[in-house]
Amino acid sequence: MIVKRSSAEKKIIVNRLNRIKGQINGIEKMVETDRDCNDILIQVVAVEKSLKSMANLILENHLYKCVTEDLENGNLDVIDELISLFKRFNN
Repeated sequence: MIVKRSSAEKKIIVNRLNRIKGQINGIEKMVETDRDCNDILIQVVAVEKSLKSMANLILENHLYKCVTEDLENGNLDVIDELISLFKRFNN
């Protein structure tokens, strides 16, 4: 399914992805320069939190746009899809 995202929504997501790329590049440099394991692990956790935050944003937009539209159009299968998504999201 193709989703039409607004340019503002795309910009927010792409900006977050660019920040995450920067964090990952930073971790790579930390490894290459033999930084302390604790420092590297702290940055890994920061990347995980950044990804989770971005996933939450996408999920929120999905619920408000895609799911709402599906329900308004009588597509109740979206409920099963949501249940599956939440199960994957929370593992």
